[in-house]
Amino acid sequence: MRTLRALVVDDDEHQRTALAEMIGSFGIAPLAAANGEEAIEQLTSCDVDVIVTDLVMPGMDGFGLLRHLARHGNTTPTIVITGFGSIEKAISVVHELKAFWFLEKPVQPGILRELLERAISQNQLRAETERLNRQLGYLGNLGGLVGASPAMQQVYSAIQQAAPTTAPVLITGETGTGKELVARAIHRLSTRFSGPFVAINCAALPESLIESELFGHERGAFTGAVERRAGCFEQAQGGTVLLDEIGDMPIGTQAKLLRVLEESSVRRLGGKTQCAVDVRVIAATNRSPEDAMKNHHLREDLYYRLNVFHIPLPTLRDHKEDIRAIVEALIIDLNKKHTCRVTDLHPDALELLMGHHWPGNVRELRNVVERAVVLTGEGTILRGNLRLAPLSSAPAEVAPAGSEKHLTVSVGGPIKEVEKAFIQLTLKHTKNNKRATAKVLGISERTLHNRLAEFAAEEAKAASATN
Repeated sequence: MRTLRALVVDDDEHQRTALAEMIGSFGIAPLAAANGEEAIEQLTSCDVDVIVTDLVMPGMDGFGLLRHLARHGNTTPTIVITGFGSIEKAISVVHELKAFWFLEKPVQPGILRELLERAISQNQLRAETERLNRQLGYLGNLGGLVGASPAMQQVYSAIQQAAPTTAPVLITGETGTGKELVARAIHRLSTRFSGPFVAINCAALPESLIESELFGHERGAFTGAVERRAGCFEQAQGGTVLLDEIGDMPIGTQAKLLRVLEESSVRRLGGKTQCAVDVRVIAATNRSPEDAMKNHHLREDLYYRLNVFHIPLPTLRDHKEDIRAIVEALIIDLNKKHTCRVTDLHPDALELLMGHHWPGNVRELRNVVERAVVLTGEGTILRGNLRLAPLSSAPAEVAPAGSEKHLTVSVGGPIKEVEKAFIQLTLKHTKNNKRATAKVLGISERTLHNRLAEFAAEEAKAASATN
């Protein structure tokens, strides 16, 4: 972590030394200057997080220094120190020259420390926001999300609108579209960026454990609870919590979550008192919320509580023009990870990627590119190093048809039908062993049970309509 620095500007050597020592005792490295000219010299050779300056000095005084900073676009927060009888001047500096604040002499250590911490925090937030906005405006890259297409620009715009608020956000999109990356970008652009970001996958936890993970528990609350444990809401105090796959959360737990959101407090399992929590909530799901409510997997009141800002994410097939940029960003990242020296992608290889349907979205693309980077080692990724078949107008075969271990699907069909057929085929292969099926598919048993229940409900509805 970079050392925090403060520049002290005062012509009185005794005052300057005393201020520098006081600031040093706060854990902030002090630099010193006797007037505005010396301060500008210091600023050209060293970045500082805050400036503490006297107003009246020989040569360039505090007024001149602040005017110089304003003319040159230097936004370092400045705290003005003023003597008795100069309050009106100090107030004018704050309003007209945008100083952060002013203090009267003699300076009280506690007040100065608090102002320094606030000024530095504001400066860090401004710098981080500017950095992310530069990425957003010029690179088409925000917090790991890559792409300059209209579809991705809409996502970036929604992130910018939602981030400064404290309102809940609901992110929807297919698996692999980057829902957690969006949640992290919102957190980093918010005023809570210095607080914790805690993510919990509601589909990956058994029903018996999810409430403990969310709300925490007291010692002895259940068998195996040998000590008190804070849940994710307490862990995320002052920050953001991501509830991923909210549609897979048990209905009973959803009711308790709704109460937490309404009261801003949690009660640990086995506890008798409420704990106040200050947390920004972001929820995500790869399901249609409307379908989840219709099938009684998502409470309507919870949905409306979470859906203040809705950010729908496009599938990769809806912004294929971003594939080149995404691959270039992945190559840089994967070169570091695997110590490779891959430089670019052959046009034939790009053509192959552009022709694929990408049911697994950006996550699938990353897996394909990672394997290609490792196989290539250095130089250009060739078409032969990409392990996927080009999409054509004919049925796309995962493997030769005619075997009960293979699936043939037609291009253009609903993704739900492909998912249903694949799950049913895997169940057949495992002789209806749901635990083994879930493991093969890389999902939780609860998610598998939910999908099977959906398929059964849809079949019953279709049969009813036919009759």
